[in-house]
Amino acid sequence: MAIIFLLSSVFLTGLSALSSAPSCAGKTDHCLPTGIQSTDIVSVQTANSGVHSKVVTVTVAQKLKDLRARCRKGKLVDAKGTEIRFYQLIGCWGNPPDDYQEQLARQTKELANLRKRYHVIEMTCDSSGDDRLRAALPVANP
Repeated sequence: MAIIFLLSSVFLTGLSALSSAPSCAGKTDHCLPTGIQSTDIVSVQTANSGVHSKVVTVTVAQKLKDLRARCRKGKLVDAKGTEIRFYQLIGCWGNPPDDYQEQLARQTKELANLRKRYHVIEMTCDSSGDDRLRAALPVANP
């Protein structure tokens, strides 16, 4: 009888340890990279409906749900199994720095390289929805 009690307590202790450990199955929050939270804003759009305009935000959690993301081996992957990476965009300058075109060109190149291997979620630099703050991408000279 004591052996059954001992085995039961060991089994229950093991189960409680498993339930308190972070699980990636079905929960993507545990696989988010450092500095990214499910409530962070990915994109902002302004929807004009007549006289009133409405700011619509998309959070990390909403984007991951749209991608049917899941946690596999400690990494976020989309429905096709492609690893997901987050990229914080630059370009929301009130008064841009002298080298802003070089910075934007570098960002464009980095994004192109990341897209070859990962599903990239581009995090907006401006969560207010004010397009006036966003710098345009540099125009390629022919």
